[in-house]
Amino acid sequence: MWEKLRINEDRFHRDFEALAKIGATSDGGVDRPAFSPAHSKARQWFLQRAAAAGLKTNVDSAGNHSALYPCGRPKAQVVLLGSHLDSVPSGGRFDGALGVLAALEVLRTVKENGLRFNTDLEAVDFTDEEGRFLGFLGSRALTGNLKTEDLSFSTTTKPTFRKALNSTGLTPESILSAARNKKTLSGYLELHIEQGPVLEAQKKDIGIVTGITGILSFSLTFTGIAGHAGTFPMEKRKDAGWAAASFILAVRRILLNKFPGCTATVGKLHLEPGAVNVIPRQAVLSLEFRAGDRTTLEKLESVLLSATEKTVRRYGTKLDIVPMEKTPPVPTSSIIQKTIQKTCRCLGLSSLHMTSGAGHDAQILARICPAGLIFIPSIGGISHSPRENTRWKDCVNGANILLQTALSLAETKDIP
Repeated sequence: MWEKLRINEDRFHRDFEALAKIGATSDGGVDRPAFSPAHSKARQWFLQRAAAAGLKTNVDSAGNHSALYPCGRPKAQVVLLGSHLDSVPSGGRFDGALGVLAALEVLRTVKENGLRFNTDLEAVDFTDEEGRFLGFLGSRALTGNLKTEDLSFSTTTKPTFRKALNSTGLTPESILSAARNKKTLSGYLELHIEQGPVLEAQKKDIGIVTGITGILSFSLTFTGIAGHAGTFPMEKRKDAGWAAASFILAVRRILLNKFPGCTATVGKLHLEPGAVNVIPRQAVLSLEFRAGDRTTLEKLESVLLSATEKTVRRYGTKLDIVPMEKTPPVPTSSIIQKTIQKTCRCLGLSSLHMTSGAGHDAQILARICPAGLIFIPSIGGISHSPRENTRWKDCVNGANILLQTALSLAETKDIP
């Protein structure tokens, strides 16, 4: 029976090392932004490896690269497995790439053993997951989650985006035509490094992701009154810088005291006029916060925006709030979660149910089909960095969990 089937560890490792050389940086990371020459080379390498294994290959009209093993009945649905090969600038070797390689290894292992199931298996490398131009571009296109206006960029970005598309033969029109009929998809599975410290700290082998956090972000502009730094009395100032600083500290207190497990970040802060001897007239900052469920996210939004009102009253400034990003929390399939957990028990691996604080293609696929996300530990919780690292033993464990979970889903006639 296929329950004892395992991936080819040596081949998996050789492929990982070979891929890591494409776009490699001198400090041990990779630099493969979407549509860059290194990214294109990595994607061609993926197709060549798939073709060499006797798998069918395809590039759709959104640039998603995939390998297919038709192991199901005629006109069968497909279980998608995958992630992305693009990286952030000066990123790590594991983020995204590990999931694509593991998906490819699953297909090769199944093909070598001549297994037949109720569904086909497909390994996919999605276009521009990291958002060089538009985050989750490929998975959003595949799921029909894009509109014409989504591809209308600013006059600054648009020429660069058009050039990138032209280099790969894509157009906004072709991207919009890449949507698949959801009835053709049985489910989606993704293996990924955690990109955080939880699994390592709790000494767990596998993270079973229950959902991907929702994200809200705003641009906040505190406006006060500029004045001479030496002559204007402290007690009479309407200092926009003080207001911003006070609010930033309030955000930290609120999250630590009232919202455990949630995160909030002020990643940008700009003061005007920005002179050493002038009281800031204006402070513009970004506020981003995340929560694992809709109710908590809405409550967090309410509490944080109430804190801005208190800040304005305290420092006598005005405030302008502009909404930026709004991504709702996305739960993963409970059936797939149970399947992953059962697989962990069968393989003797410890597991932990957890929420993903980072976005993944799984959250896009979850809108049209059952989706599951498998985490393995990240050393030190470091990611999006050349220092990103994961023990190879954990990579193999993750790939075998992906294999066994995929086979369970492929054998299932219908995933709720």
